[in-house]
Amino acid sequence: MAEKPILCVGLVCLDIISVVDRYPQEDTDTRCLSQRWQRGGNASNTCTVLALLGAPCAFMGSLATGSAADFVRDDFRHYRVDLTHLAMHPACALPTSVVISNSTSGTRTILHAASNLPDVTAADFDQVNLSQYKWIHWEGRNASEQVKMLQRVEEHNRTCPASQRVATSVEVEKPRPDLYQLFGYGDVVFVSKDVAKDLGFSSAPEAVKGLYGRVKPGATLICAWAECGADAMGADGQLVHSDAFSPDTVVDTLGAGDTFNAAVIFALSRGRPLPDAVSYGCQVAGRKCGVHGYDGIV
Repeated sequence: MAEKPILCVGLVCLDIISVVDRYPQEDTDTRCLSQRWQRGGNASNTCTVLALLGAPCAFMGSLATGSAADFVRDDFRHYRVDLTHLAMHPACALPTSVVISNSTSGTRTILHAASNLPDVTAADFDQVNLSQYKWIHWEGRNASEQVKMLQRVEEHNRTCPASQRVATSVEVEKPRPDLYQLFGYGDVVFVSKDVAKDLGFSSAPEAVKGLYGRVKPGATLICAWAECGADAMGADGQLVHSDAFSPDTVVDTLGAGDTFNAAVIFALSRGRPLPDAVSYGCQVAGRKCGVHGYDGIV
């Protein structure tokens, strides 16, 4: 019997990445070492990594039309990501991110240009046949709509055998109060360093212990903290930690968080225990930071 895929719900955009040897000073003319297009967006990137790790996966989101959108769609297909739930909006523009990547430090600065492309709604999600998927992951965006989607999955899970239930995960990355309602949903909740700091925490262990009361009973809360590794807590209340696995040379940190999330989801979906999954997430994210893009992570 074929393995059920993992569905990721969220954003896809176009990343225009310019590599420089140092961050440009104001009012200067700087030559790029290289420039490339790359499909971006948190949920989109998570699909890429899941596919590379060997998990069948699908993307649910919105896409405009035009040459940039054609590039994005072709790149999804290159990684064999299913686009059954891709909503086309011909009158809209594709969101773009201009990324300045420092070749010396491997760090990146992102200038995101939003567009009039709408996020998928609960009504769109109602068309999804939940029995097709083993896991659904949400990139926190239009939270009030996403709560309805998560509630639909909860209702589905209450009416079917345990073997047919759909696991859920939520990423709360942006420090926006409207997204914080998502803490109460999802079997796994990923909270970012930026959100943890916004809520008054100064480390991943502090954030996990301090925020665990916000997640639903029995859920898992995970917080990655860059070079400090990642911490998590599950239903047993035990704090789990993994050190970071930094590459010899940091080349490209763009998408490292999405890579971590994907690797943890992949490991948990295959039945690995939480400590192993968090460690695996840090390992794969570390490998990603040592290469441009994603193709060198496996």
